[in-house]
Order: sequence, then structure tokens, then C-alpha cells
Amino acid sequence: METLRLGRTNLPVTKNGFGALPVQRVGMDEACRILRKAYDGGINYFDTARVYTDSEEKLGKALADVRENIIISTKTMSVTVEGFWKDLNTSLSLLKTSYIDIYQFHNPDFCPKPGDGSGLYEAMLEAREKGLIKYIGMTNHRLSVAEEAVNSGLYDTLQFPFSYLASEKEEALVRLCEEKDVGFICMKALAGGLITRSDVAYAYLAQFPVAPIWGIQRESELDEFLSYNDDPPTLTNERKAYIESERKELVGEFCRGCGYCMPCPVGIEINNCARMSLLLRRSPTAAHLYEAGQAKMKKIEDCISCGLCKSKCPYGLDTPSLLRRNYEDYKTFLK
Repeated sequence: METLRLGRTNLPVTKNGFGALPVQRVGMDEACRILRKAYDGGINYFDTARVYTDSEEKLGKALADVRENIIISTKTMSVTVEGFWKDLNTSLSLLKTSYIDIYQFHNPDFCPKPGDGSGLYEAMLEAREKGLIKYIGMTNHRLSVAEEAVNSGLYDTLQFPFSYLASEKEEALVRLCEEKDVGFICMKALAGGLITRSDVAYAYLAQFPVAPIWGIQRESELDEFLSYNDDPPTLTNERKAYIESERKELVGEFCRGCGYCMPCPVGIEINNCARMSLLLRRSPTAAHLYEAGQAKMKKIEDCISCGLCKSKCPYGLDTPSLLRRNYEDYKTFLK
């Protein structure tokens, strides 16, 4: 399988990395079977996080016996030193490993640095000195924080959303990482499920020095990506034309489904409801129009316009307005 040098870590990660967030949604046996098949198929890079419920446990159970052959990254969302150590020790235990290859701050709203008063970066350095982690990384959805991290020289890797729907600013971030020799781990290469052709997504990303991690929870999805080992999609004229048509439809103010606006104080499932118009047009409608789906969308009527979701959106979206527009559109499908 084709590998990519992950910046100054020099880690040779496979071009098809395994994003292990979705495996929390399937049972233990199924998750372990999929993870093991990914390894047997040549994938050597697996990304998870402490907050992905039992994802770390599943990864540990499936791959502990081949630990030295794989690269693992996981994350902490803690904003305290005490929480940092608790998360790290829990991750090590569940992953059944004595070390983590890349330990990442999980979407902080600031860039942890030595002497900033939080103690977080100092904890990272101590963990590295103790041999508990090898490299220090950050994940983020905020361009300003990501740029600060890359320019600081403190981070070995950056995990950031990137797909053919990205703007010139995101592409510039990829090039900045290349210039600074920071490994770029590409999340949301399918734009949270809005991109439905993985062959086009793969071919587009192949132009850049990025390591995509594909969120996988079904064997059929894994098979699709494994098939690209022998026959990698290229950026043909047909695929270029498809990308242009997709950009015209999707680029702009749309919800990526990242979920950082959650929880909603009145219980609205914002990360799905705010992009329902696109989901209805890009996936089978029955999955969204059944009784439970209608109840979720009706919750939008309870919005109190508190502005919390808007203030937490890393993309600066007017989330309450998006919710209202999506709800009005949704009701036209019920007529």
C-alpha cells in the first residue's frame, strides 16, 4: 500500500488511514473484525480519541498483538493537567499499549504553548520524556488556531478538515504545513458525508501531501478504500468536472456536521438538522422523513435564539438561521 511521510515525524503512514470514530456505532465483534481486516489489508495508521466512547477499547482489542506494526493517534479534550493525565492513562490502558505514536489536543479553542498558564503543553513534554507518547499533535476546525499551531514550531502534526470543497485558505494551510514540515492529517475528506463519491475525494487529495483518515464503520466502506490500493483513482477529466459541479452546489454556508455546537439547551440535534436540506438531496429521503426524523426537525420550533450554537461554530455560521431555513425546506418534503 502507498505510504506518505508524515512531516517531521518521519512516520510512514498509509495513504488510506483508518478513522475510528464510526466504529463506536457498531458492536465489539463487528468493530474488531473490521479493524483487523483493515490491518490485514495493509492499513497501518489508526486514529481515535478518548471521547469516541469505546473506540479505543475496540482498537486495543483488535490490534494489540500487532501493536509494533501500526501507528496510533488519539486525542484528549481536557483543558486541565489533571484531566490530561487521566485521559492519557485511560487511553494507554484501553489501547493495550505502553505508548501512543501521536497524542493530540482535541480541537482546543486556543493554541497550548509553554508558559501560557494552562500547563497543557508542559504535560505533553513530560509525557514525551517518559516515553508515553512519541509526537505532539493538534486537531482543530478553527483556521486561526491551526495556523498558530503550525507557525509555533511546537507541533509535529496538525489534523484539520480538508476536501475538494475546501477554500483557498485551507489549501494554503496544507502548503504551510508542507513548508514547516508538519504532518497534515486530513479529516472530513468526505465533508461529513456530503461527498458521496470516495473515488473523487481520493483522487483530489492525491495531489496534496496529506494523510487522509477515512471514517469507516461498515465492511463495504472498508472494501471500497482497500480496492484503491491496487487501482488508485486518478483525477480524470470526468472527475474534475464532477468536482466543479459539486463546488457550485455545496461551497458556501453549509453545516459540516462537526458537532462542536452541541449540546443544544433545548435538545435540537443541530449537527444533523442544520444540514438536512443537503442530506435530503444526497441520501435516501426515507431515512430522514420517518416519524422520529420529523420529531427531531420539529424541535427547531423550540429554538430560543440563545446564540450558543452560533458562538461555538468553528466555521462562523449563523446556525439559528440555518436551522430555520432547513426546517422550512424539510416541510416541503412532507407535503
